Amino acid sequence: MEVVVDENELKSVGAQPLTDGRHGLRIHGWEIETRKRSILNSSTLQQWEQKLGTSHLPEMIFGESALILKHLNSGTSINFNAFDALAGWKQEGLPPVEVPAAAKWKFRSKPFQQVILDYDYTFTTPYCGSEPIKINAEDEIEAISKATGSLQWDDCEEHIDMAALAVKEPILFYDEIILYEDELADNGISLLTVKVRVMPSCWFLLLRFWLRVDGVLMRLRDTRMYCGFEDKKCPSILRESCWREATFKALAAIC
Repeated sequence: MEVVVDENELKSVGAQPLTDGRHGLRIHGWEIETRKRSILNSSTLQQWEQKLGTSHLPEMIFGESALILKHLNSGTSINFNAFDALAGWKQEGLPPVEVPAAAKWKFRSKPFQQVILDYDYTFTTPYCGSEPIKINAEDEIEAISKATGSLQWDDCEEHIDMAALAVKEPILFYDEIILYEDELADNGISLLTVKVRVMPSCWFLLLRFWLRVDGVLMRLRDTRMYCGFEDKKCPSILRESCWREATFKALAAIC
């Protein structure tokens, strides 16, 4: 879905497009930027393997793609990127999902190669966002961020009002960024995406990891964030996470 908004309409609600060739919006003290780049080349992929300590990475990694949200007055900043998401995958280290023996051969990279699925080939990640750190200019692949830790996230009774978000309000900016994708050797799909939507009253985003292992398992991990524009000096962000999974067998029993 592509949203095209007239610049005069943006000005009427206190918003303006980002400059310097950046794709995004400035509104009520927030800069919201999306970057869409091509998949990693082989040399950069090798660097990522060394950094992450693995020889297994998704087929398609959009390593320079990102969503960045920055509040200029308070310094609050959150971004979403593939490197940190894969660092979360490596750290969590889930056991591999069992696939039918007849399907294992698809994971071979060479004929007659023995297939040992001793790692989480689904690339399931607990990742829910990052916050920036300074980049070391001498390191070509210094992580552009770190998993959210210094931002103060407190438990609260308040929830994101999904019904209010469904109310008709002009969409000033919308984008979807694919961070990584893998077809699991034709055994399903593993996909991490982030979507952002900006309205006159708020911004809202959805980070989604979606997994389908054909005939075996479906898994969903969602993180939603919402921020209203009421407090321009010190914004509050609501964050909700939801993890779900079910086997094909269990779903068939329900239907």
